[in-house]
Amino acid sequence: MELENIVANTVYLKAREGGGGKRKGRSKKWKQLLKFPHISMCQELRETIDRNFDSICEEQPIGRALFKSFCSTNEDYNTAVNFLDAVNDYEVAQPEDRPGLGNEIFLRYLYADSPERLSQVTQEQVTSCQEALQNSPSKEVFTDCRTVVREYLKGEPFTEFQNSLFFDRLLQWKWLESQAVTKNTFRQYRVLGKGGFGEVCACQVRATGKMYACKKLEKKRIKKRKGEVMALNEKMLLQKVNSRFVVSLAYAYETRDALCLVLTIMNGGDLKFHIHNLGAPGFEEDRARFYAAEITCGLEHLHQHRFVYRDMKPENILLDDHGHVRISDLGLAVEIPEGESIRGRVGTVGYMAPEVVKNERYTFSPDYWGLGCIIYEMIEGRAPFRARKEKVKREEVDRRVREDEENYSSKFSEDAKIICRKLLQKEVENRLGFRNNSAQDVKDEPFFASINFTRLEAGKVDPPFVPDPKAVYAKDVLDIEQFSTVKGVNLDQNDDKFYSKFNSGCVTIPWQNEMVETEVYKELNHFGPNMTRTPDLIMDQPPPPPREGFFRRIFKLKCPCSSSGADED
Repeated sequence: MELENIVANTVYLKAREGGGGKRKGRSKKWKQLLKFPHISMCQELRETIDRNFDSICEEQPIGRALFKSFCSTNEDYNTAVNFLDAVNDYEVAQPEDRPGLGNEIFLRYLYADSPERLSQVTQEQVTSCQEALQNSPSKEVFTDCRTVVREYLKGEPFTEFQNSLFFDRLLQWKWLESQAVTKNTFRQYRVLGKGGFGEVCACQVRATGKMYACKKLEKKRIKKRKGEVMALNEKMLLQKVNSRFVVSLAYAYETRDALCLVLTIMNGGDLKFHIHNLGAPGFEEDRARFYAAEITCGLEHLHQHRFVYRDMKPENILLDDHGHVRISDLGLAVEIPEGESIRGRVGTVGYMAPEVVKNERYTFSPDYWGLGCIIYEMIEGRAPFRARKEKVKREEVDRRVREDEENYSSKFSEDAKIICRKLLQKEVENRLGFRNNSAQDVKDEPFFASINFTRLEAGKVDPPFVPDPKAVYAKDVLDIEQFSTVKGVNLDQNDDKFYSKFNSGCVTIPWQNEMVETEVYKELNHFGPNMTRTPDLIMDQPPPPPREGFFRRIFKLKCPCSSSGADED
């Protein structure tokens, strides 16, 4: 039995490391799996693609890279793009580095005698930037200039890009992105845990070697529990959110027995495990502060999409390979229309806010109560209203949530006490939270004074703890309880309609990120000499016929009509 776990972990760790070969976990046929179609096959995409500058040139990683490649062929366009990149670097720089970087940008792009002077920026804007750099170089110094340059790129440069070979290459990538996804797209590895409707296992994309977590939702179990709306809701919410602090949905597909969500794999385990199983319970305050800041950013991104999460607890906060955390499991999340509120007693006992326990109406307030509970537990080593493994009735825990004040030990600094008390206010109107479309009230607390949120959101802050790359932060495969067989449930054509809504294949931004991060984009995205069209990009040059398979060429039988007698007739 122990041997089975060792083998499962060994195979899984080898896959995480790239398989040990030069292909980095890719299939032998990876180039065939990702072969560009001839441009003539992309005509429908050309007609239907959303030609939105923000989406193509800024949000989509491959679109952004191809637009920058196009701009590199024109001196003015290239200068504009380089300016925007320099401003982005300036805005996420450390405060002490900003004066030097700001002066470099000014001298290169705004100084009158510079050969790269941006003609789109007015003298008034130049003067304003110069004065701001001399007085107090805040990160907003170049905001107006950036707006002007972006508007310039959205005009003639973007129009020309859409008539270029770079846009045609984007169409080829989009064609690959639109191809069907099946179980054969992936290799499957060990079970990592359990979800509400099935197992969660590790998987690897054959074409790229990228590792993911595959959350399986068994079809019969969904139907038996009437969980169709919940399953589809989670899928739709995950598909809309693109945040480094929330697990991303990369693929959605179906098998004969299950619906599958392919998500960001978080190899570092969950916060509950790290709080309670590695040494004395709880963390040092600096470590708790880092995780709390990233969770706050994740909640803010969800709330800006009008999604309330409703299941904040340590086991739903996962660590990645580098030690950053993400919010996971959006099964209880729901979208709240503008100006409305909802009611629903959902969540986990001990972490549900008073308004949830009392079944009152709410918007996003329960999530900040949950954040307070997590900060408290990270520092104290136990939840505020229920000790770990304490045998107590649900009604008593709910009473404590409604009526009792939490207790603070010497582990808490004064700033930590203050933020916990503000997040754990019983009355919603007195609680820190989401206001004016941001969580700035939470970020402004003295507890977070040492956190540069701009750099944090850009992924520029190093985590205080990095998981062991040789460790598997999951239960032994034999300790993960297996689901029982669902009996008495039959699937029919009405179920197929629901599955078709779920089975949507690749999700654009995560898929394109995968192509870039695994260097597939770099290896495949080649053009002809001097940036000319390759044969697959020439419209009036038809694609070559597909090669016959090796065995077919060897064992090809002669058709009777091609015999010598037939020729003579």
